[in-house]
Order: sequence, then structure tokens, then C-alpha cells
Amino acid sequence: MGDKAWNTSSCALCIVDGSGKVCMERELPCEVADITDCLEAFPHPVERIGFEVGALSQHLFLVLQHTGFGFFCMEARKVSAALSGMRNKTDKTDAQGIAQILRTGWFSPVHMKSREAYGVLRC
Repeated sequence: MGDKAWNTSSCALCIVDGSGKVCMERELPCEVADITDCLEAFPHPVERIGFEVGALSQHLFLVLQHTGFGFFCMEARKVSAALSGMRNKTDKTDAQGIAQILRTGWFSPVHMKSREAYGVLRC
């Protein structure tokens, strides 16, 4: 199955610097090629990339881990709790909040199983 066949949604991307200042914000298709193109075009090194566990997280993580960027999948309940104080809940503000969580290191990465492990579980 090609990457384009499984998803037609969009995602919000936010990059912050070490002091928390927003350096870039984008809404783009939730496609591996679009995400990596955007990250590679950013003129500075990107230290951490993270997203919440969700329906697309396994696929995104398994494909994106081979791009050379450091990806972290974060537990949705903890991210939701951290973002619960935000006034406006949008994809854009969630992306800003997730970027700040990554910057501070206040997150617990979720272990993502390999494709092979999922194949073993189905037997």
C-alpha cells in the first residue's frame, strides 16, 4: 500500500527554538514525503520530533524513523493533560504545545513495536 492510499488528512507542524520561540508553523498533508520535505527544508538542525499516539502514529513512526530525525511518540493522555490549560484547542495550538513539551523534555516516549512484532501478534 502506498503512503498516499492510507490517509487524506492534514497535520500541524510547529518548530520552536531552545527558548521556546516559534520558528516555523505549517499545516500540511499528513504524508511522510510532505513531512520530511518540510523538516529537511528547515535551515537549522531539528533535535526532536514528536507526536501523540493515535490512529496514524504507528505508520508514521515506522516510516519516519528511517529519515534520520529523532522521533518520539508520546502518550496521548499525558499530552492531553499538559495541554488542558490551553484556551483554544486547535491543531495549530496543539502542535505548539507538543513542541514545548518536547523542548522541556517533560514527556514519556511510548514504545512502538516493529512491523514484524505486529505480524507475530496476529498468529
